[in-house]
Amino acid sequence: MDFIFLQELGYIVAAILFIFGLKMLSKEDTAARGNLVSSVGMLIAVLVTLIKVVDPYLILLAMIIGAGIGSLFALKVKMTSIPEMVALFNGFGGLSSFFLAWSQFINQSNVSFILILTYMTVFIGGVTFSGSLIAFFKLSEILKGSSNLLNNISRWFLVFICFFVLIAIGQVILSSAGLLAINFELIQITFIAFLIASLLAGLAFVVPIGGGDMPVVISLLNSLSGIAAALAGVLLSNTALIVAGCLVGASGLVLTLIMAKSMNRDLYNIFFVGYVSDSNSEEEVTGETKPILAEDTYLIMEAARSVLIVPGYGMAVAQAQHVVKELGDLLEENGCEVSYGIHPVAGRMPGHMNVLLAEANVSYDNLLEPKDVNPKMETIDVVVVIGANDVVNPSATEQPGSPIYGMPIIETHRAKTVIVLKRSMSSGFAGVQNPLFFKENTRMLFGDAKESIAKLVSEFKE
Repeated sequence: MDFIFLQELGYIVAAILFIFGLKMLSKEDTAARGNLVSSVGMLIAVLVTLIKVVDPYLILLAMIIGAGIGSLFALKVKMTSIPEMVALFNGFGGLSSFFLAWSQFINQSNVSFILILTYMTVFIGGVTFSGSLIAFFKLSEILKGSSNLLNNISRWFLVFICFFVLIAIGQVILSSAGLLAINFELIQITFIAFLIASLLAGLAFVVPIGGGDMPVVISLLNSLSGIAAALAGVLLSNTALIVAGCLVGASGLVLTLIMAKSMNRDLYNIFFVGYVSDSNSEEEVTGETKPILAEDTYLIMEAARSVLIVPGYGMAVAQAQHVVKELGDLLEENGCEVSYGIHPVAGRMPGHMNVLLAEANVSYDNLLEPKDVNPKMETIDVVVVIGANDVVNPSATEQPGSPIYGMPIIETHRAKTVIVLKRSMSSGFAGVQNPLFFKENTRMLFGDAKESIAKLVSEFKE
């Protein structure tokens, strides 16, 4: 039997499954199947790879241990911690490419084009890993904000590292072309410094980025992990790894561009300018809030003919998606038109709110983007904002001096009545105060979102 042919055939089948799986992820009703199809493709790719391994049993043992650890974390993780887990997955993907390229360097006996690819794989993999760790710490709120001095140091340090990377790769290119005497000892020292520099570059890259931009950062790190995997695939001459890496890299980059556009910002502004992320970075918005009780909120919603629900990270923290769905069903039974306004960067990762509402079996057809709901906002009787802050902040349209001015938002302040569910008056993840809370048509329903909505559900049932 021609095992090489069988292996390449397996890679082709895996690549086809990757493509179909990714396509199926674009629709809610096929997303679960798409995830399964892609997983089967990866299993096939791993199994056929073992054909060329001299001692596959050690690899299988490592796979079983890794799968056990990964499954344990995935089963135990809370929905509120999904963004952090995605950040770590991106990081470990980059780390695997990092170590793979390192091992390839150790096996290199001459300066060649492959060595240049090794340098590139190490750098991208290192940046992805350490950058993802910082993203994890920021999403977990272990690392909160950073000073302007630290931000400036990080950016200048990143520029210095980029110059070092260019010099190091230039050294290899000149050596390969015979224009520079080959000194393998110097190349080895340079490469070790390159390993360290790649990890530090990831730290310097992500540290200055504000909390409000973290969904875009996660998307870009996901793209970088794919690029690192594709380069690793070239080093190993592994077709499946190249295809999978290219798919992840391209789709992640497209998603990054879409999210940046949804925030009305370019990538340079996000990664090298950034929003102000400290809570004291802006003048405090003052005014008088108008608290409301659940019983009074019920009376307003019971009379409403149209209700728009705008979820945010607060819904994820309270795990309120199921009672939100129940409230929506009761409103519809009462003759009310119910829809959900989903901002592309609501929550802590791309599609965070879509995942939560899909878990509660909310119809995908009822999930509307800002461009769909804003034109008819003035005709909506009641808007229920559940823990969202930055994506409904009127500062983006009303205050030219605001750090988020120009960012497209869901313009809830133009609705007839706005009910905001929050635990406190704290600012959002971007650290920007929200004037919506003090608007004349806004009522504040303080408390845990799940408990507050459960009270509304009880009122409707009674």
